[in-house]
Amino acid sequence: MRPDSHEIYGRRKSRNVGVGLVLAAFVALVFAVTVVKLSEGAALGHVDSGSSRSQMLTDDEN
Repeated sequence: MRPDSHEIYGRRKSRNVGVGLVLAAFVALVFAVTVVKLSEGAALGHVDSGSSRSQMLTDDEN
């Protein structure tokens, strides 16, 4: 019997494939949520997240 033909290796491989698919689905979900949030921010004009608080204040608040 070949050492890689034992049933535990088959189980391990199928479990690894399952975990890999779940991980890939999670990454795709996080990516999709990020894209949606960025596109909503662009539609609302909130893309420039690098501006400082002092630049956001109006003249009467300074």
